[in-house]
Amino acid sequence: MARKPGSTILQEELYPSSAERVREEIDDARLIDLDVDEESPFMRGQKRVSARRSSLPKKTANRLLWAVVAALVLCVAGIGCAGLYHYGERSWRFRVESSDNIEVTGMQNVTKAQIMEVMGADIGRNIFFIPLAQQKAQLEQIPWVESASVMRFVPNRLKVEVHERTPVAFARVGPRMFLIDVGGTLMELSPKHKFSFPVILGMNPGEPLSTRAPRMKAYSEMVRELDSGGARYSQDLSEADLSDLEDVKVRVNDSAGDVLVHLGSSDYLRRYKIYVTHAQAWRQQFNKLESVDLRYDNQIIVNPDMERTAKTAALSPGVAHAAAAAGVKPAALLTRIGPHERAIPKPAFELAAKKLDPKAGMAATKKPVVRTRAKKTAKPAKSSASAKKTVSKARPASATAKKFPASGGQKPSPAVAKTQANQGAGQ
Repeated sequence: MARKPGSTILQEELYPSSAERVREEIDDARLIDLDVDEESPFMRGQKRVSARRSSLPKKTANRLLWAVVAALVLCVAGIGCAGLYHYGERSWRFRVESSDNIEVTGMQNVTKAQIMEVMGADIGRNIFFIPLAQQKAQLEQIPWVESASVMRFVPNRLKVEVHERTPVAFARVGPRMFLIDVGGTLMELSPKHKFSFPVILGMNPGEPLSTRAPRMKAYSEMVRELDSGGARYSQDLSEADLSDLEDVKVRVNDSAGDVLVHLGSSDYLRRYKIYVTHAQAWRQQFNKLESVDLRYDNQIIVNPDMERTAKTAALSPGVAHAAAAAGVKPAALLTRIGPHERAIPKPAFELAAKKLDPKAGMAATKKPVVRTRAKKTAKPAKSSASAKKTVSKARPASATAKKFPASGGQKPSPAVAKTQANQGAGQ
């Protein structure tokens, strides 16, 4: 090979510098050498700084720290609550001092005395130790109370809210009179209010509420039907007999006389309208209209022979007066004797009021004497004889009056005469 003339090869061309050699080696990935002595800003340093590591992870350590802080807060709060509890238990500020600290609302027929019979035991007690649920249950045992709520207000005040029952009728139970609600609960008569309700019969003393409830359901249905047309027929009723739910009987308070109407167990309004339509005609047809049986669709029975029922106990004068003041109609206060009851025996003899007056008795004995004289004076020839006869007729009457002064000159019955004869023989 021929050499180029006039040219020389430089040493840098034959032996390149170290920097160019490193650049070429970097370009070739297979020849990268990490142990380059020369430092470059684009390469990671050869030596790494060693760091100490904890035995627990950082997240676990943070959680433990928060747990310790929360425990401390809970301990402080517990200590504070314990102190407050001790203060509330021991301090006189939280005691119910008197009945003035017990506020009662919703009372109309319930008296304050009935409320205090339950809540009076809480006077002097710490307000935080009063069993509110127990007191609520005891208040709802009062017949007039349908529901109640008891609330405490710091420092020492109680509030009682009462919701009373709504009466729908009077109920005659034995010799007593009550008010009754739609569920069958009996309440005492209220002196504060006057009601206009019928009296329900057929309630027995000592029967459970489950027995009265279906009867009151039938009564409510009957009243709803009678008032559905807007005529308010239920206001004409003085009594409602619910002893037999298959034969509901009502007593109509009519000015011409009360009438017992059998309405059966359904269709009350239609049957009652039949009575209202024909009542006047029945009164003209019969001497006395006492009862009407409308239970049957194809026939009407006027004044039927009713079966014997248990005699209703008579009301005492005090109960009758209280019932009348509460609004019970006078027709419902009477104690009636059934048609099959034993008749009351008549006395041995009966005296009228005018016969008990001695002056009236003497006037009655003188009347026939005057008439006898008037008749005899028509014949003057026999005037002396007639006078003798008049005297002789008047004497037996006066003798009879002396013998029986208590009877006003009337002859006693044979039983009394025999008794008087025996007494005379004994003397």
